[in-house]
Amino acid sequence: MQPPADAIVALLAGTHADPFSLLGIHPGPQGAFARAILPGAETAEARSLDGALLGTLERVDPRGLFEGPVQGTRQPVRYYCSAGGGAHTWQVTDPYSFGPVLGPVDDFLIGEGRHQRLFDKLGAHVIDHEGARGVHFAVWAPNARLVSVVGDFNDWEAARHPMRRRADTGIWEIFIPDIGGGRAYKFRIVGADGTVQPYKADPFAFAAELRPHTASITLDAPPHVWGDEAHRAHWANVDARRQPITIYEVHPGSWHKPGDGREFYAWDELADRLIPYVVDMGFTHLEFMPVSEHPYDPSWGYQTTGLYAPSARFGDPMGFARFVDGAHRAGIGVLIDWVPAHFPTDAHGLSRFDGTALYEHDDPRQGFHPDWNTAIYNFGRREVRDFLVNNAVFWAERYHVDGLRVDAVASMLHRDYSRKAGEWIPNADGGRENWEAVAFLRAMNKAVYAASPGVMTMAEESTTWPGVTLPVGEDAPRSSALGFGFKWNMGFMNDTLRYMARDPVHRRHHHDEITFGLMYAFTENFVLPLSHDEVVHGKGSLIAKMAGTDEQRFASLRAYYGLMWGYPGKKLLFMGQEFAQRREWSEARSLDWDMLQYAPHQGVQAWVRDLNRTYAALPALHARDCEPEGFEWLVVDDAQASVFAWVRRAPGADPVVVVCNMTPAIHDHYRLPLPLDGTWREVLNSDATTYGGSGLGNTGQIIAEDGAALVIVPPLSTMMFQFQS
Repeated sequence: MQPPADAIVALLAGTHADPFSLLGIHPGPQGAFARAILPGAETAEARSLDGALLGTLERVDPRGLFEGPVQGTRQPVRYYCSAGGGAHTWQVTDPYSFGPVLGPVDDFLIGEGRHQRLFDKLGAHVIDHEGARGVHFAVWAPNARLVSVVGDFNDWEAARHPMRRRADTGIWEIFIPDIGGGRAYKFRIVGADGTVQPYKADPFAFAAELRPHTASITLDAPPHVWGDEAHRAHWANVDARRQPITIYEVHPGSWHKPGDGREFYAWDELADRLIPYVVDMGFTHLEFMPVSEHPYDPSWGYQTTGLYAPSARFGDPMGFARFVDGAHRAGIGVLIDWVPAHFPTDAHGLSRFDGTALYEHDDPRQGFHPDWNTAIYNFGRREVRDFLVNNAVFWAERYHVDGLRVDAVASMLHRDYSRKAGEWIPNADGGRENWEAVAFLRAMNKAVYAASPGVMTMAEESTTWPGVTLPVGEDAPRSSALGFGFKWNMGFMNDTLRYMARDPVHRRHHHDEITFGLMYAFTENFVLPLSHDEVVHGKGSLIAKMAGTDEQRFASLRAYYGLMWGYPGKKLLFMGQEFAQRREWSEARSLDWDMLQYAPHQGVQAWVRDLNRTYAALPALHARDCEPEGFEWLVVDDAQASVFAWVRRAPGADPVVVVCNMTPAIHDHYRLPLPLDGTWREVLNSDATTYGGSGLGNTGQIIAEDGAALVIVPPLSTMMFQFQS
């Protein structure tokens, strides 16, 4: 039966809602019948993929529409075309002669919100399908009238490849044979009202063009052959809370810039430089600021448009896999910052993806973030939640990352975050809690920990929300437990930096800025963060925050680091602060490595190196970081001298005592309470000449009698003593 004329017009214009119903091979009263659009062809033969002649088609429209009877049933067809009286010949494998790739099981799991392998189904995948090799494209756009894939393989013409709509899920798909990896593409989406959206990048793209270009790229790289089994097995079989964890936070684009005019090192080049440095410095983990694709460099990656694609700034995506593998073989874990809280409104991104507020809330009181001028994900929508949960699982599985540091969790948990009265919508109970975001975070943590044993999640959460690191149970959907492995201790960072910025003569009046944190230090599994946020936007570097003369600032910074490494909690330090960079950080330039020609900066670097190594070597300093039995105050109330002392413990390990003096005064006969009588070996002293100090100390050890020892406490210093059992 001949289709209506208007259907043919729509087909040739690329506006027909169901091109698969007209193109390809279809049964008819007189047998099978083929229809194809073959622009420029004068003649066309239909052949099977193995070359058998199925029939000769007739051109029925000068715009390239061919029709004709063929032998057999529905099957993939390759058309042998000619023009110019046979002077020009070519072959076209017809996408519309192939059946769908997605099946009813996918539809069911997607509909139920239980598909844990969306990244294997949506996006662009180079596959073998019904005897041909090509790319399967699939995209979720349930409110679209029409979706076409456009790219460098079809001259970006929307009429060439309209997609098949799967009505039950709102997913559009097409298999295009005879193309492979490295092809640029986007989706052309026509909204329900007929409005053509700006061409959209693929939300599930595995690779993307280098900015300012915004197309997605098909990826056909062979799977990386991993050699990190021992590393992953170790972390899968230990309690991370009881392991030494010291994190070096890095912006990969500015840690070190090439000197040859290029903007960035490729991952392989960065691996050759960064991994040995991290090993030498004694850090256990690297944490990268977001590595997923983003259009705007000054966003540092926190406004991503390609959650599944490592940024093209650093070369091919598999380079990131090689970096992670190399780090693991060297004993270094790799964490990444992950941003599910919001997304930018760039035209090629997720904003109003199918002409509606698909990934975001339509109401700006829920869907717009006033701090960053970005859109907020609709966490209550099943498909959006699954998109994000799958992404978290993807990075741990595909790239073997050791953990996700989840950005801006506080903004997700509270509907009134950074909003005035009347600018937010209460929940169903009239409260400010965003229970949809809570449910998403719980689901994400459960999925990540179930799929990748040994992987950890960390929350950047700055409020008093209870239970951020409590395990997630199966009951109580309104429970506050979120299931993160760790939480950033923003209170420690704010209080202690405020204290260190004070003139030492005034610190006696603010003693509690150091001691108060121990009131809640074990309510969560904490990471102590000195992150990039503390050294940008006019805040200055850490060395610039210290009070006093230049010499006192260096002494204070060493003492502060010593306090932090002796304090309960895992450690995080942003790049450049390990050698006391003076300028605040900028993503546009390399770190000031030339500072290391000067002795004070060398001293701070050596001090951080030795802190890391000592922290890792002594279980008392790390094995009970998150449990109260690992800490006890020895000197908590000596505000007049601004001295603090405590003991760190772990089962089966010799205890370690930490002593801090936060004034420029020397205490040369200080009575230090100690938990055990006997010899205590000095394992670290920030005032040692090796680190740029004055060299004051206790000749390597102190002797405790009757529960105390008289010690020399150098000015602006931290010392650590280990009991000699």
